Amino acid sequence: MREFEPNPYDVWQSVGNVWEWCSDWWDANFYAHSPGKNPTGPAAGRQRIMRGGSFLCHDSYCNRYRNSARASNTPDSAAANIGFRTVSLA
Repeated sequence: MREFEPNPYDVWQSVGNVWEWCSDWWDANFYAHSPGKNPTGPAAGRQRIMRGGSFLCHDSYCNRYRNSARASNTPDSAAANIGFRTVSLA
């Protein structure tokens, strides 16, 4: 297992564990017309956004291995490399 230093927000290894589900609906062209700050995605859709990449990504074939990477899938799908991030406000 590779270990990385924490990022400036003191978050460790935020890329490469699992693709992370987001609450936003998917639209492949959304960023072409989205607000510049805090875009929340379209109001409805068939697929949700997943971000980040997973343990199945490898530099030699997964060019989306970064926090800002976006992919999509239907909300009823499941896989070992898809999950979510928990957050504590305390």
